[in-house]
Amino acid sequence: MIAAEHPVVPRQSASSGDGEPPRNRGRVFRRRLITATIIVLLIGIPAGYLLVSAGQSRQSGKDKEAEASAQGLREAWPSKMQRRIFEVPVPGNATGVQYYETNNWKASRLYLKFRTTSAGLDRFLTGLGSSRAALVPDRITIAERDMNITDWYFYPEANWAGTTHTNKSPRPTQNITVNMTDPAAPVVYVVSAATP
Repeated sequence: MIAAEHPVVPRQSASSGDGEPPRNRGRVFRRRLITATIIVLLIGIPAGYLLVSAGQSRQSGKDKEAEASAQGLREAWPSKMQRRIFEVPVPGNATGVQYYETNNWKASRLYLKFRTTSAGLDRFLTGLGSSRAALVPDRITIAERDMNITDWYFYPEANWAGTTHTNKSPRPTQNITVNMTDPAAPVVYVVSAATP
């Protein structure tokens, strides 16, 4: 073979890109940009959602902790769920309603105080499954420990009557003490204790 039969091809220098023709570089760049955007969205959106959710959960926990750590009776009605769990059917005409709930691994207690009418007292006791006949004169059924928690003081000059309404576990047991000094407007004190 002679040199004329094989023309010499000039040597081409390597392109400044990564070996791809210039027309493909734009397509590769767009593909990489789309891939990076998808990765950011797949990771960024769930991570942002988790951060927002964690912040809301933390705030909710702080609110519940503040409510649980509040000491003493609150001037409000216990929720319907609390009334159902602790089986305390507060009569609709009750006034001056105050409550306080405590929970630990041994027992949960609802402390409740309200003023009602004579008929309201009967409705309350009947709703518990008891009656006015169960109230023993001059009997205070609220334990000293519970008095210290609530700052209740049962002064001796008042006309007291009390009863304990016992239920089969796990239903709560209620200690009820009533100030009957004004029979038309008795003041009812209840400690309802439920064991898990």
